[in-house]
Amino acid sequence: MTAKKKPALGKGLSALLKDPSSDVSSAQDERAPEVVGHIAEIDIDSIEVNPFQPRTHFDKEALEDLSNSISELGIVQPITVRKVGFNEYQLISGERRFRASKLAGLKAIPAYIRLADDQAMLEMALVENIQRQDLDAIEIALSYKRLIEECNLTQEQMSDRVGKKRSTVTNYLRLLKLQPLIQAGIRDRMLSMGHARALVNIEDETEQLKIYRDIIAEDLSVRQVEERVRQMKDPKPESKPVQDELPPAIRDIRSQLAGYFDSNVEVKRNAKGKGSLVIKFDSDRDLERILELINR
Repeated sequence: MTAKKKPALGKGLSALLKDPSSDVSSAQDERAPEVVGHIAEIDIDSIEVNPFQPRTHFDKEALEDLSNSISELGIVQPITVRKVGFNEYQLISGERRFRASKLAGLKAIPAYIRLADDQAMLEMALVENIQRQDLDAIEIALSYKRLIEECNLTQEQMSDRVGKKRSTVTNYLRLLKLQPLIQAGIRDRMLSMGHARALVNIEDETEQLKIYRDIIAEDLSVRQVEERVRQMKDPKPESKPVQDELPPAIRDIRSQLAGYFDSNVEVKRNAKGKGSLVIKFDSDRDLERILELINR
């Protein structure tokens, strides 16, 4: 199955950066907030590699595999560059993606752009971006990763900044270990955060993809995926599937609610159909997020 490519990002910002009269080179510039924390499509030939990059060897076969993936799916994770002049950039992170993109024949590449003195502005922009309600799980994970790597924050400090438990932050970051096709599927809303959390427990990418395709083809619930992962990690012939007291229709509703609210959902129901529904939340801010979804 081939995932649909994401549309090109940052067209307005790309145009801004190519206009000498409105060039932004410092965080003190009036239009700096339009640059920091956002993605732009920039010419791949205007980027130079970081001369202080400690890594000098890149596996040729792995680069070709990544290049083929980029040709099919596009760039899932944008690179990060530093602006060093008008239409001139220096690579900060993502050299494998940069090299693979050139190998794939791309003329432009999506990139986060850093300015020389934008540290505080970047942190504020990233935190504000994370609080948006329309981000998918991969976009959130990438923002968490950037906060840690580019703002020199620990996971504990970052969890305080964004008002999430450290375990929640860790769960998002683990999604970036998933195979690129699966990450693209998450971004295209083809599977939920619950499905992804189950898949990330499988280290073998081939097995990840097999279950991912089963999720799409068979419309598997989160619980069904969790059971397949458990059986794969602990294959015992005599083991029996975990029995759920709820009827299949109610279990499906529970899975749909868990995916919609991106939270654990518990459903209790007696034989007469009476019961209760519990939606778990991690913080006051997480509760506000859930309430906004309910009130839509």
